[in-house]
Amino acid sequence: MSGGQMAIPDLSNAVMAQDEMGRPLIIVRDQGTKQRAHGIEAVKSHILAAKSVASIVRTSLGPRGMDKILISQDGDITVTNDGATILSQMQVENQIAKLLVELSRSQDEEIGDGTTGVVVLAGALLEQAYELIDRGIHPIRIANGYEDACQVAIKELDRIADEVPLDSDNANLLRAARTSLGSKVVSESKDLYAQIAVDAVLGVADRERKDVDFELIKVMGKTGGSLRDSVLVKGVIIDKEMSHPQMPRTVEDAKIAILTCPFEPPKPKTKHKLDITSVEEFKKLQEYEQETFRGMVQRIKDSGANFVVCQWGFDDEANHLLLQNKLPAIRWVGGPEIELLAMATQGRIVARFEDLNADKLGEAGSIRELEFGTTQDRMIVVENCANPRTVSILVRGSNDMIVEEAKRALHDSLCVVRNLVRDNRVVYGGGAAEIAASLAVSDEADQHAGIDQYAYRAFAKALDSIPLTLAENSGMNAIEALSDVKSKQVTSKMSQLGIDCLGSGSNDMKKLFVIDPLIGKRQQFLLATQLTRMILKINTVIVSGEPSEF
Repeated sequence: MSGGQMAIPDLSNAVMAQDEMGRPLIIVRDQGTKQRAHGIEAVKSHILAAKSVASIVRTSLGPRGMDKILISQDGDITVTNDGATILSQMQVENQIAKLLVELSRSQDEEIGDGTTGVVVLAGALLEQAYELIDRGIHPIRIANGYEDACQVAIKELDRIADEVPLDSDNANLLRAARTSLGSKVVSESKDLYAQIAVDAVLGVADRERKDVDFELIKVMGKTGGSLRDSVLVKGVIIDKEMSHPQMPRTVEDAKIAILTCPFEPPKPKTKHKLDITSVEEFKKLQEYEQETFRGMVQRIKDSGANFVVCQWGFDDEANHLLLQNKLPAIRWVGGPEIELLAMATQGRIVARFEDLNADKLGEAGSIRELEFGTTQDRMIVVENCANPRTVSILVRGSNDMIVEEAKRALHDSLCVVRNLVRDNRVVYGGGAAEIAASLAVSDEADQHAGIDQYAYRAFAKALDSIPLTLAENSGMNAIEALSDVKSKQVTSKMSQLGIDCLGSGSNDMKKLFVIDPLIGKRQQFLLATQLTRMILKINTVIVSGEPSEF
C-alpha cells in the first residue's frame, strides 16, 4: 500500500453466496485445501512407485515362484529367484522405490531369509493404503492404524508359535535346511547342502549364548565339477597355491608364520636415489640383498615355523631360499584370509620380521594343496586348526552362474539353521502364519469404532496377499484356495493350515514340516510396516542440487 491507496485482495479464488436473509457474501476459498490435495497426490504417486517394484518380485515368492534373468551392464547373466539379489541388481531411479530395495537388504542382513516376502507384504500394505486414501482417510491415520495392527499380528505369532526340539541327531535342523532349499537350483542335492549348512552352523555356534558368528564361516566357489562335489572343511581354504612348484604339497603339525611385512630388503624412505657406477658396487648391493634374505629366512627358522603365509609377494631369489631351507610358502594372500587364518590357527599377524617368535605362530594339524582334476586349479586347505570354531565351504558347479546361485541358496539355508539355533520357536509356512495373523487383526478391527477399523481391515487384507500370491504362483485358483484354508483355520482352530504349494494333498504345514523361524517372520511384519509408515508420511522429495519451486 502506497500513496494512500488500499491493496486490492486477490478474489480469483472467491465465490459469491447469500446468507439466510438474501444478503450477498464473498467467500474466499482456502488455499490450504489445494496444498493438502497436492500432498495427498504426492503420497499416492509414491505408493505407485513402490508398488511397481514389489510387483516385480511378487511372482518369485514361494517354492513354485518364477526365476528372473538379470543381465548386468557387462552382459553377465544371473538366473535367480532370490528377492534380495533381484532388487540389488535392478537400476531403480525413483527415490521412494529405492526404499523397497533397502527393505530387502535389511531383511537379508538381519535374518537372511524372507527377502521376497517382506517386499510383497510391503507392496500389499501400500496397495491397501492407496484405496483408503481414495476414500478420504488421511495417510497419518492409516500409518498409525497399521502400526497398532502390526502389534496385534505379532502377538498372534507369539501365541501360535511352536518350539522345535533340537535333538542330538539334529534331525529337525536338517529338515528345516532341506525345506529352505526346495525351491533353489541345488534342490537335487539338497540333502548334501542341508548337511553342510547344519554342520557349518553348529561348528561355529556358541550354544550358551545362542549366537552364531557368520564371520567364522567362509563360503567360496570354484567352477568345474558338479554341485555334489561341494565340501565342508573344518578349517580355512585359501585360493592360492605353493609359491614354488617343488615345495611339498602336504605339511603335518604345521607351525605357521603369518606375515604382513614384505619379503624384500628394506627401502630407504628418502627421495634420494643411488647411482651404481662400477661392478664392485653392484656386487656389494647384490650381496646385501642376499644377506637380508638369508637373515629373514633364518628368523623364520629360528621361530620354529615350518610354513609361511605372506600378504605380499616376494621375488624368485627369496622363493629359492625358502625352497632350499624347506620352508613351503604361499604369497599374495588377501587381508580377510589373513585375518581368518589368524583366528583359526590362533596365531598373531606379524608386521616386522624382528617381532617374529614362537609365541606368534599359528597351529594346524595339517596343510595340504588341493588340486582340481584336469583344470590344474589348486587351493590350500588348512585343517584341524587350534581354534575349531572356524569352517569353510567350497561350492562347486559347472559354471559361474550355477556356483553363484548355489552360494545364495546355501546362504539362505545357513540363515534358517542359524535362526533356529538362536531361537527354536517357529511358525508354519505356506501362508499359515499370515492367515492366522489376518484373522486376529480382523477380530481386533471389530472392537474398534470409527476410522481405525478401516486400517485394521486393510492390514488384514494385506496379510492375506501372501497366501494368495503363493496359490497364484503354484497355478491354483488363488481366491478359492485362500478362502478354503481360511475357513478351515476358523472352524478347526488349527493355525498350521496353509496353502499346499507342492501338491502333497495336505494343508497341514506342521505335518509337512514347512516352517519359518519366528524371529524371521516377526522381522518381516515389523520391517514391512515400518517402511509403509515411512512412505505414507512422505509428501515431498527434495533432491540436493536441483532447482525447486521455492
